[in-house]
Amino acid sequence: MIARRDAIRLLGGGGLSLGLGACGFEAAKPEPAGGRLRVAVAVSSTADTMDPARQTVVTDFCRCAMVYDGLTRLDAQFRPEPALAEAIETADARDWSIRLRKGVRFHDGSPLTVADVVYSLRRHLDPGVGSKARVFAEQFASVVADGPDRVRVVLKSPNADLPTILGIQQFQIIRDGTREFHRPIGTGPMRMIEFAPGVRSVAARFDEYWRGPVRLGEVELFAIPDDSARINALLSGDVDLIHAINPRMARHLTGAGFELLETKSSGYTNLIVRVDRAPGNNPDFVAGMKLLLDRETMRTAIFRGYATIGNDQPIAPTNPYYDPSVPQRPFDPERARFHFRRAGLIGAQVPIVTSTAADKSDDMAVLIQDAGRRAGIGFDIRRVPSDGYWTNSWMKVPLGFGNTNPRPTADISFTQFFASDAAWNESGWRNARFDRLLVEARGETDEARRKSLYGEMQHLVHDHAGVGIPLFLSLLDAHSPRVKGLRPMPQGGLMGFDFAAHVWLEGA
Repeated sequence: MIARRDAIRLLGGGGLSLGLGACGFEAAKPEPAGGRLRVAVAVSSTADTMDPARQTVVTDFCRCAMVYDGLTRLDAQFRPEPALAEAIETADARDWSIRLRKGVRFHDGSPLTVADVVYSLRRHLDPGVGSKARVFAEQFASVVADGPDRVRVVLKSPNADLPTILGIQQFQIIRDGTREFHRPIGTGPMRMIEFAPGVRSVAARFDEYWRGPVRLGEVELFAIPDDSARINALLSGDVDLIHAINPRMARHLTGAGFELLETKSSGYTNLIVRVDRAPGNNPDFVAGMKLLLDRETMRTAIFRGYATIGNDQPIAPTNPYYDPSVPQRPFDPERARFHFRRAGLIGAQVPIVTSTAADKSDDMAVLIQDAGRRAGIGFDIRRVPSDGYWTNSWMKVPLGFGNTNPRPTADISFTQFFASDAAWNESGWRNARFDRLLVEARGETDEARRKSLYGEMQHLVHDHAGVGIPLFLSLLDAHSPRVKGLRPMPQGGLMGFDFAAHVWLEGA
């Protein structure tokens, strides 16, 4: 994450203007080659979208990364780099001037203009759009054109993280007035030539891409929800690259000559207890559930060591604002029994909903079920299909699971998932003190004070929210040796979902 003073120094007073070779991503190869890269992911549904504002799952992220660009993008340390914005300048972290890159064209040949950027940013505020980034856009006091190549963004209160926020996927830029996305047009490295939600997509290289040549000719993307079937598709040569492999299969794949891409991340699969309905509206039930998380067994038995122990709050130990003073919650079924007895739930049978859409939630629920027997409570595991899980079950059931991709800043994690009014406030937890701290931390100029504020917020989430975060997960992808150019990016698997612009097929 970029600190407040660093943001103003790097992005103000002349702005940030780096050549492609200085970026955190490897520069595109000079000569386009060709070939079709076939990619299989774990989750897809008829709700898949090419509207960048509504991106939710890996298929959305990958497709939109092919078609669109953002004003900034994030490097391997989650620092913002220039993209469609050639420079971003501010004197106070509240009033920002964004200078657009010249010579950028959309796939239909039309030039990128300030009107496109103003429209793209403002539409997040329209409730009818259903933007997943609306909670960030609500910080905008105004977004206006400021000359032929500049956009002025004034925030309601200072936020030094704005350049980083503009690098998240939902803030990718579309053409002014766009309302239909079945045939999407962007400025990105690929043109979408076929898009069937829940089935597959095919994208072809955009030869006029402003960053330079793209090596791949085409990318075919589709889902194979079953882990074994997805791995067998790679082993048989039917696909070249697969996402979200089962850690138990890692050694088998490398032994068969395939290559593994491990991305250490701050992403997690979390237990969600809705605190706005029974039984989660009883704090003792919530406390008991968190004590049933056998983190070390989950790390070793389920994830085969490809994970880091978590502590029921979303800031990972690698984050500069991580607070080590938050006491590590133990695995303690006997103490959990005490809480369940106080909640009047000894002997109860509680439904818990899982899906392959929430990575390894099935296995995690089995461990919780086993621990529950020792704590005097039963759990009825109800497995539901991945197709439609995020629409029909996530945040709608009293007890279930989520799956959160890495977020680049503490502010983004807290704002999206724990603010009282956040659309993705998974457990329905509301805390006025937390909300005040969130706003205060954004505008705090003293880094020590800012770290202290984020530390208190971690304590509040750990102690009171209805979310159990047992582990921070490594993301595992596997691919044929023919696939070249992949490397870990902390934003997510598949090179932060942006693989299409950077990889190539050897011999194609």
